[in-house]
Amino acid sequence: MQIYLDYSATTPCRPEAIAAMQEVLTQGWGNPSSLHEWGSRSAYRVEQARWEVAQLINAPTESIVFTSGGTESNNLALQGVARTFTAPQHLIISAVEHSAITKTAAMLERQGWQVTQLPVDGAGRIDPKTLEAALQSNTALVSIIYGQSEVGTLQPIEALGHLAQQAGALFHTDAVQAVGRVPIDVGRLPIDLLSMSAHKLYGPQGVGALYVKPGLALRPLMGGGGQEQGLRSGTQPVAMIAGFGAAAVCALAEIDHEPPRLVKLRDRLLDQLQSCPTLKLTGDPHHRLPHHASFCLQLSNISSNAPPISGRTLVKQMNLAGIGISAGSACNSGKIQPSPTLTAMGYTPHLAQAGIRITVGQQTTEADIDWTVTALQQAIALLTDAQ
Repeated sequence: MQIYLDYSATTPCRPEAIAAMQEVLTQGWGNPSSLHEWGSRSAYRVEQARWEVAQLINAPTESIVFTSGGTESNNLALQGVARTFTAPQHLIISAVEHSAITKTAAMLERQGWQVTQLPVDGAGRIDPKTLEAALQSNTALVSIIYGQSEVGTLQPIEALGHLAQQAGALFHTDAVQAVGRVPIDVGRLPIDLLSMSAHKLYGPQGVGALYVKPGLALRPLMGGGGQEQGLRSGTQPVAMIAGFGAAAVCALAEIDHEPPRLVKLRDRLLDQLQSCPTLKLTGDPHHRLPHHASFCLQLSNISSNAPPISGRTLVKQMNLAGIGISAGSACNSGKIQPSPTLTAMGYTPHLAQAGIRITVGQQTTEADIDWTVTALQQAIALLTDAQ
């Protein structure tokens, strides 16, 4: 028996997306920049997918720029804004951003930009008052993650966006974990730029998009043929874009009933693990991604001389039981170091290495949850006895 519970890392490509990609690969494989019939068919398919992705967040079709994924979208947002200025300005991010934001911000800082990292509380949430206090006359951009991938906390995006825009700054959100899992309406929310990725919503890996509010000027990351409104040169991967569009259509159709189902599965997991004192819930228990549960291993009964049991160790033990979970963010799971996110939330270095993440998805059942709880308790007992 195998159970996959790492849907925040990636999701299996859904049949509708695979069918859309197969159709393009076999019938619509022309270069969308070509003027002949083969190119026109591909160009139409790209624009159809652009409309489909735009509908998912209630955006104008022309506001969607296809990229290779969330990392490129984040880079295009931050660097694209920065390159519109002749002199370095002020950038605000949070202390719990994805590395695609923190490392890009660090690069801009080396170029002379002033970067402020907003602190978070013990649940990983930002107090809007801290943003209000951090805003300056030269704040060009505020970038705050929508839903944190490691601990699941949802940020008060509407309040933060309003504060940024009232101060004359642009507002960007990395919504890679949130799009398709929570309703997002950029027509209502104060968002200028929004990053998304297809493989988080049952589309293919290697394609994403950046929402750019109409009228907003950006500079591209690279030169070339001027595709994607001049912001992302290079021949578009039509098949993957079509798969993204198909996945977006399905996500929009399911947005009213699938997230509540995931919440029930997640809460079933949390309820059953309440009797396990070794696991401490991390992240905000109320403002949380619907599919997301995260914990910190607290083994207080183990000798202080014993090396701490890391989240990675428990992940490996669960893998032996045929269950796939994650040690925090997948992008950092190969590094034996304290989690920057848990550290920012006030966890000690030992505890910040002991985080695990369990994320449910379309294929998850109640039986999967029940068996995972049993296997998790057994794995923890085995590791504890080994100490």
